Amino acid sequence: MRRRDLILGLGGAFAAPFVARAQQKAMPVVGFLSAISPEPLAPFVAGFREGLSETGYVEGRNVAIEYRWAEGHYERLPALAADLVGRKVDVIASTGGVTPARAAKSATSTIPIVFVTGGDPVGDGLVASLARPGGNLTGVSFLIVELERKRIELLSELVPQAMVIALLVNPNSPNAEPVIRDVQEAARAKGVQLHVLKAGTESEIDGAFASLVQQHAGALLVAGDPFFESRRQQLIALASRHAVPAIYSEREFTAAGGLISYGTSRTAAYRQVGVYAGKILNGAKPADLPVQQPTKFELVINLKTAKALGLEIPPTVLALADEVIE
Repeated sequence: MRRRDLILGLGGAFAAPFVARAQQKAMPVVGFLSAISPEPLAPFVAGFREGLSETGYVEGRNVAIEYRWAEGHYERLPALAADLVGRKVDVIASTGGVTPARAAKSATSTIPIVFVTGGDPVGDGLVASLARPGGNLTGVSFLIVELERKRIELLSELVPQAMVIALLVNPNSPNAEPVIRDVQEAARAKGVQLHVLKAGTESEIDGAFASLVQQHAGALLVAGDPFFESRRQQLIALASRHAVPAIYSEREFTAAGGLISYGTSRTAAYRQVGVYAGKILNGAKPADLPVQQPTKFELVINLKTAKALGLEIPPTVLALADEVIE
């Protein structure tokens, strides 16, 4: 063999591993876009990671996750979504309501998006239908608006002497008006007076509770909303300070000291978002993945809080509970 041929042969041998490595697919990246902050979302993010792992993806091992937190400042979402698109993530998980999902949808028509929202994905313009989403979006809807009517019925049964009930809503939420309409109808059917309180900032929450006291409301319904999730401790503390029985949309409020909650398992919803994100990384298309809706709802009661309020839980309500915290 001539010396020149030997050098070329050795060069090819050394180059081969580098070529092979270059041809290997880089670790996929999931963009996680949230309307709120990391702390209140921690148990749900754990559920998301669990869903990813069920499809074979473990953060740091064979998938990277880029987190973007709006921390309650919805106006930041378009820029955060655009940043993820600019980083060429493989899929975006949109969490915290319809607003981040819309921001992600506006930022890209090609990168797959998996959302979790409490509204109507079809009515909100996210998908063409639940069964056949079409486009680049699919996800999970956990029926916040539809369940508010049931929550006021439970609250009326829990505190039958309350002839005035307050509803706390976030005026910045696209679900605010549908929630107000549904709860007003339910209140009329129950023969109770409803006072609507609006709060979109921390200080407005304090002001809402002051109004609640002035209006002599005997109970409070806190509408499901990502902003209220981020202010969980503040809401529970104020309800305790003013000794007002309150019902919430998720178990995490009751576990943290709230009186009662009724709704879907958020952890399970986020797990499903993780499953869908993993399926998409494995080659599935969002258009072929139906939007999931919960079939199970959980009623959680905190007896310690009830005792502190001097409230006796009616046996009929207690019998319906999926979990009782003592």
